Amino acid sequence: MSNSIEIISWNVNGIRAIANKEALKWVDEREPDILCLQEIKALQEQIPESLYDKKYEETIINSATKKGYSGTLTWSTLQSDYNSICEDIDTLVEGRIVETHYDDIVLFNVYFPNGQKNEERLAYKMKFYDDFLKYCEKLKENGKSIIICGDVNTAHKEIDLKNPKANSKKSGFLPAERAWIDKLLEYGYIDTFRYVNGDEIDRYSWWSYRSGAREKNVGWRIDYFFISEDLCENLEDAFILDDITGSDHCPVGIRISI
Repeated sequence: MSNSIEIISWNVNGIRAIANKEALKWVDEREPDILCLQEIKALQEQIPESLYDKKYEETIINSATKKGYSGTLTWSTLQSDYNSICEDIDTLVEGRIVETHYDDIVLFNVYFPNGQKNEERLAYKMKFYDDFLKYCEKLKENGKSIIICGDVNTAHKEIDLKNPKANSKKSGFLPAERAWIDKLLEYGYIDTFRYVNGDEIDRYSWWSYRSGAREKNVGWRIDYFFISEDLCENLEDAFILDDITGSDHCPVGIRISI
C-alpha cells in the first residue's frame, strides 16, 4: 500500500525575516508532509517557534558555521530511518545539505552554491555539483531511489529565465553550469516540473528584488525537484507556488506516492 505525500521546497532567504512577515502561515492550510527550507541564515536556537501551528514529527537543521549565512532545514511528518548533513560534500561547513532516508527513498534538501561572487566560488560550485552527483550515484548503486530538491542556482534552458541572451555570460546560466543539469538528466534523473508541465513558459521560482522584477515576472526557474527515473510512475504532480511571497524565491513542490 502506498501513501501519497506532498513535499515542498523553499529558499526563504532568512527564516527570521520570514517569521517577521508571518510568511509561513500557509503551512497550516496546505499541510505539506515534508517541508525543506534553504538559506535559513540561522542557528538552531535562533529559529523562531511561532512560524505556524502544524506539528512535524522530525526537524533536522544544518546551520552554517558562519552566522547569518546559508543553512538548510527539513521538517517531516515521517520519521526518517537515517539522516545526515553530508559533511564530506559540504567541506566548508556551509550547512548546504540535509539528507533523509525513508526506507529505500533518499531525500536531499540542498542549497547549491552560488557562483556569481568570483572564479573561486564558481569552481567551488562546480566541484560541489560533481561531488554531489557521485554521492547520489553511490546510493543508487546500493538500491536507493533519489529525490533532490532545493535551490540549484542555475536555470537549465532558455525557457527557464526571462532574459537568456542578456544572462548567457553570468553565473547561473553559464554553459558549464547548464551542462551539469544535462549530465544529471543523462544519469537518469527527471526534472519533475518539466515532466509534468512540459514546455510551459513564464514559470519562475526566483526574481531579483530590483526594478519590480517579480511584478513584471522577470524571473528565473532555479529551484527544482529531481527524482530518479524509477520514481516516475509514483509522481502525481509537480508545481510552482508563485503566489506565496516573503522571499525572493517562491516554493516549489511535488506530490508523490511512496
